[in-house]
Amino acid sequence: MTKTKVLMVASECAPFAKTGGLADVVGVLPSQLNAQGLDCRVIMPLYRQIKEKYIKQLAFMRWTTLKIGWRSMYSGLFSMEHEGVQYYFIDNEFYFNSQSIYTEYSYDIERFSFFQRAVLDALGAPMNFYPDVLHCHDWQTGMIPCLLDAHFRPHGYFTDMRTVYTVHNLKYQGVHGVNQIADLMDLPSRYMTDYGILKDGVPNFMKAGIVYSDMVTTVSPTYAKEIFLPFYGEGLDGVLRNYSYKVHGILNGLDLDVWNPVTDEFLEKQYGIEDFAKGKAANKRAMQEAMDLERVPDVPLITMITRLVDQKGVDLLLRVLDEMMEEDCQFILLGTGDGYYENEFRQAERRHQSNMRSCIMYSNDMSHRLYAAGDIFLMPSVFEPCGLSQMISMRYGNVPLVRGTGGLKDTVTPFDPVSGEGNGFSFPNINAHDMLFLLKDAMKLYRNDPEAWNKLVYNGMTGDYSWETSAQAYIDLYDKLLQS
Repeated sequence: MTKTKVLMVASECAPFAKTGGLADVVGVLPSQLNAQGLDCRVIMPLYRQIKEKYIKQLAFMRWTTLKIGWRSMYSGLFSMEHEGVQYYFIDNEFYFNSQSIYTEYSYDIERFSFFQRAVLDALGAPMNFYPDVLHCHDWQTGMIPCLLDAHFRPHGYFTDMRTVYTVHNLKYQGVHGVNQIADLMDLPSRYMTDYGILKDGVPNFMKAGIVYSDMVTTVSPTYAKEIFLPFYGEGLDGVLRNYSYKVHGILNGLDLDVWNPVTDEFLEKQYGIEDFAKGKAANKRAMQEAMDLERVPDVPLITMITRLVDQKGVDLLLRVLDEMMEEDCQFILLGTGDGYYENEFRQAERRHQSNMRSCIMYSNDMSHRLYAAGDIFLMPSVFEPCGLSQMISMRYGNVPLVRGTGGLKDTVTPFDPVSGEGNGFSFPNINAHDMLFLLKDAMKLYRNDPEAWNKLVYNGMTGDYSWETSAQAYIDLYDKLLQS
């Protein structure tokens, strides 16, 4: 039986280049698909950091020039195998030889316009791979289904290839001027319409992916429904409703090798379900010492690991933070983002020196230690396409308290002390005091009913957060497409 061939196209992929959850998904999903019998490969830009680290492992395949408007641009193709997955890299030092994955927004539009055209130019003979499915991720690849339709299929190329477009975050859409995109993409005028790639009179990469792909997925079932509503649709809710027949929600999973308290090398003490109480106590004590907080084992330690942006509900937290810190608790925040929020949390720490720490930085090893040390994990997102932090926290026995939206609603079930069912705490409204009152209830349960709390921790730690179920859902989607 012939293997289904899939090429993932993305702007980032762990471990090569990462800024967020997109890289985690593209870094894990291909190996899971291959384990279930597919031939899934990945293509992405060859950033400077990848060259510097993997130069001896990269194999040169070919080079050519692409006509981008009035410019003729070099496009190199490199490949390497990493942990059983074949990766391809598009090389162009003018666009990708920067320290950062993303740069200034309008320039990123040009960089990823080149990348998308270079990917299609490399398909087939140049890479010796003819995918059955081209799976594109987020706005940086949203024009690919349209470009296939405009440049290749009219001439008999890739007519049997199907396209899947995954929306990881609808907020970021790839918007630029008509003249610039017409120049960069060499698109006929019939595509530059409101029925094509234009939204509110300007080209929109995210809209193009939704309109021209064969199937659209989001990263959780609830988010797939929410984005039909104006509040969550980021201006594209009408477009999504028009194409609702091809929108599906598939929940992300975790890399269980990376996020595993039994083997996690960053922890003070590794632990599993059998000894989580001792393991978490040791990690909590170590974190209190590292943060110069009072070494008290029975005070609830609240943790939050997040980007400091409005999406993550930090306004809700700031609204009631002083009230929260009056409780008998400790709070540690880790994250970076908007300068306003960074400053607000620094000032809050000064007001609450005895029981709060604001770690305004990115630290992978500290995030591991905070997941293990914390008792309650705070994640009050205004919207959350999927979210991985709540799943990681449960796997580490750090009970999530979330707003019931998107993937948070799909993964966190409110705990019922009577039946012992549920794995966390959830509030429905975007209301700071709803969050605060629920947090007080959670801390009360922690202090007064250790048996119920241990059951809550057990439920979270024994949940299924693997990619196997999600990978099978993608396989079913591919099969449906190829049989249609």
